[in-house]
Amino acid sequence: MKAYFAGGCFWCVTPIYKVYGVDSVVCGYSGGDEVNPTYEDVKAQKTGHRETIELDYDPANVGYDMLVDIYLANVDPFDGEGQFIDKGFSYTLAIYYQSEEELSIAKAKIAELEAQSGKKAQIALEPFKFFYKAEEEHQDYYLKNPEAFEKEMKESGRVK
Repeated sequence: MKAYFAGGCFWCVTPIYKVYGVDSVVCGYSGGDEVNPTYEDVKAQKTGHRETIELDYDPANVGYDMLVDIYLANVDPFDGEGQFIDKGFSYTLAIYYQSEEELSIAKAKIAELEAQSGKKAQIALEPFKFFYKAEEEHQDYYLKNPEAFEKEMKESGRVK
């Protein structure tokens, strides 16, 4: 099965899911209407897309509810302007659901988070339309560029 999450910088959220039994994580773009957007155009806020990860997973190994829990634990769910140092629409949060069951799970998890925090989460819940794979240099960025990735994680405030 596949799941789609926009969690800010796709480089930063990719390795999180590799740890939790997800078969593959692909960086790309979702949410907008432009066909085959480029990184430069998405980053420049020209396409209506968000940086998004596509998870390919086996529900026998990890459930959708766990994927949402992992997502919520690794983003700032209350920042409506983007994530950490990355600001702009393309870095805002979204869960792209593909079924009523996924929508129900996401709504329940967000409601639980809001009840615990007393704050309103800034996470769009949108029906999945399309996913466009990002350019190859963005795939597994943390493996290809470990020093730059570590610097990005620290400078962004995601890691202290």
